[in-house]
Amino acid sequence: MASSGEEPRSGSPGLAGTVTEPSPTADATQLDTAEDFEVLEGEEEEEEEEEDLSELPPLEDVGRQPAPLREDTQPSELGVGEATEDPQEWLDVLGSGLLKKKTLVPGQGVDTRPHKGQDVTIRLKATLEDGSVVEENPALTFTLGDCDVLQALDLCVQLLEMGETALIVSDAKYCYGAQGRSPDIPPNAALTLEVELLAARDAPDLELLSGKEKIELANRKRERGNFFYQQADYVLAINSYDIALKIIGSSSKVDFSRDEEAELLEVKVKCLNNLAASQLKLDHYEAALKSCNLVLEHQPGNIKALFRKGKVLAQQGEYRDAIPILKAALKLEPSNKTIHAELSKLVKKHADQKNVETEMYRKMLGNPSAASTPGKCKDKLPWSIPWKWLFGATAIALGGVALSVVIAARN
Repeated sequence: MASSGEEPRSGSPGLAGTVTEPSPTADATQLDTAEDFEVLEGEEEEEEEEEDLSELPPLEDVGRQPAPLREDTQPSELGVGEATEDPQEWLDVLGSGLLKKKTLVPGQGVDTRPHKGQDVTIRLKATLEDGSVVEENPALTFTLGDCDVLQALDLCVQLLEMGETALIVSDAKYCYGAQGRSPDIPPNAALTLEVELLAARDAPDLELLSGKEKIELANRKRERGNFFYQQADYVLAINSYDIALKIIGSSSKVDFSRDEEAELLEVKVKCLNNLAASQLKLDHYEAALKSCNLVLEHQPGNIKALFRKGKVLAQQGEYRDAIPILKAALKLEPSNKTIHAELSKLVKKHADQKNVETEMYRKMLGNPSAASTPGKCKDKLPWSIPWKWLFGATAIALGGVALSVVIAARN
């Protein structure tokens, strides 16, 4: 493999992007795809013998640390059902009825509300509709507006006043959607979030971050992008990868060690590779091609970037350019079945494309069949000119020469 880095086991990010242990079948579902290049790096099985990733390199890996949830099954003090008891007290955040907020304890005033880009700290308790607690965190910190947490939190916390405690009732669309979070949050599950805003402060100056801090911050954004990719929310995945790349590319007033510079480059390559995969999912071919080229500028032998660049060109119908790129990737990893399959498919498509073009040219030239082409071409050759035309032209030329000689003699 051309890319480097550990490929730890996969999990599902919690409300703050932390990770819980996956179910036995979660990773298998993510890896059992027609094209395992599309699986995010980090989707490795807990036991390597269960899945050989050497043949089908996935996307870039994610350094994730598991954060087990508390086993608290006590019912929530305020459940979802209360949303209908006092409808006048609920704020319909989006006007669709899918995300609502109600103040339980008033805060310190509208002027104390946090702003996007600030780091906020909240107390959080999340419950299902039956009252079972799925997550509790006494001091959860995240960057507001960066999609570091569930959309329900990102949208509603900016409406909280400092010290305010509120109840948020959210449709699954703004939580874990149709996939849920195994094993504790079922698919299409609404959540009730009890939130207290504890603090809000400006985010740290990127120019003053140490190499280690910048790497950790960029990786957190990348992990969140991988979560959205697994949820098939490619727009938000792209947003997270873009944020990570901006962090990596920001100027710095701090000197980094060579190892830190090398690690930052690895994180950048992983973000670009995953960004290209997300852009491919949305058919943003030009953007995906640019992302692949940026990877190849740093790592010309990066198999994932070569493979995706070949796919982008193939999607654009540029089979002649795509085939040598896939051949280069296959040369780097001859046993890769995914590249073999894609290359074989492109070779066939290229042959079909050439046949169609040939037939189109024949029709344009008035040659409907291949058999009639040679005969018609012969009629157009120079030696097919009638002899009488050739003899007449020669006689005229000789006459002109003789006339010139006579005139010269007289003079």
